[in-house]
Amino acid sequence: MKFYKNLYIGDTITKPNKIKWKLKCHAKQLRVFVILLASGDDQLEICHSIVLEQPYYRNKENAPYVIGIAGNYEEAVTLVCRIVEEAVAQNGNADLKGYLFPEAQAVRKA
Repeated sequence: MKFYKNLYIGDTITKPNKIKWKLKCHAKQLRVFVILLASGDDQLEICHSIVLEQPYYRNKENAPYVIGIAGNYEEAVTLVCRIVEEAVAQNGNADLKGYLFPEAQAVRKA
């Protein structure tokens, strides 16, 4: 499991490092939602942290890339909206993967 270098944290999250540790150790957390980088054409996805307990995500090839942590679904949606607003303000479009990882965009253009 990887975490975004500038991890987005919801307002109700008080101990993000403890939550990150629990996510890495596959400890169950009932009140945590995560924002993940989507693997396909989609850009981001929101899921409950319990979903990451599935054997699929324990495989290194399928390890999730966590962009944000929220205390509930509504807060996760608010974080995604914030990311979209920041992307549009900076780049003029809603290419979230390009906004979050500009270095990857520069490599693709070269």
